[in-house]
Amino acid sequence: MNIPYRTIDTHAHLDDLENLAAAIKAAKDTGVTAIIALGLDIASNQKVLDIAAQYPGFVYPALGYYPDNIKEEEIEVNLDFIKDNIAHASAVGEIGLDYSKWTRARIAKEVQQKVLREIFKIAREHHKPALIHSRYAWRDALNLAVQAQLEKAVFHWYTGPLSVLKDIIAHGYFISATPAVEYHPEHRQAVKETPLSCLLLETDCPVVYARGREGEFKSSPADVIRSLMGAAALKGMGEAEIAEKTTGNARRLFGLSCQTWLM
Repeated sequence: MNIPYRTIDTHAHLDDLENLAAAIKAAKDTGVTAIIALGLDIASNQKVLDIAAQYPGFVYPALGYYPDNIKEEEIEVNLDFIKDNIAHASAVGEIGLDYSKWTRARIAKEVQQKVLREIFKIAREHHKPALIHSRYAWRDALNLAVQAQLEKAVFHWYTGPLSVLKDIIAHGYFISATPAVEYHPEHRQAVKETPLSCLLLETDCPVVYARGREGEFKSSPADVIRSLMGAAALKGMGEAEIAEKTTGNARRLFGLSCQTWLM
């Protein structure tokens, strides 16, 4: 099979896919060489570890505690799970802050920040990249990362102000382009302004993209090619160059061996 580009999906929720085996095959058929699979809480994290064990050298686990999943009575046990299994993880995530009204109605900003500080400590102590969700909380999430002296971080699916983006880049952190780069104004602006040295590709599958628009689709890791093509078109660069640079960035950031690289 002639695969023109080698890519890495740096943010996927494989435990939510309806047909994992088919999704993995389709991803490999389209040139995906590795997937970072993210967890959201204990149950999700365990599934991610199991999936990574099923696909060694191709799926790499990240252990997280998603802000919308936080329950005050379960914080300690979730943090303990991440600590106890961090040696098996390539990253921590999905973690972060969510200041949307529906999330803040469930879990206060202060509690979200407390949890994030604790997970940042784990990431820093174990030299793991942090995959950060920062909806409407871009500046606070960055400030906490800097205060924690976090070495490596990705602000996934960034849609925030360019002033914060500038500071994210200045600290050597990354942002990741999703298929929303085809149509979402703020995300398109962020990807366009981000240098290739700080750019990754992702799908956040199985997110539905272009929701309510013509061309709506439910994503899978194979759709990272859409992130690639969208970023290349937006930046006026060749797809091959985008693929080479973003894949190299991901391999270095996560320390991937990518056993499937030449397969």
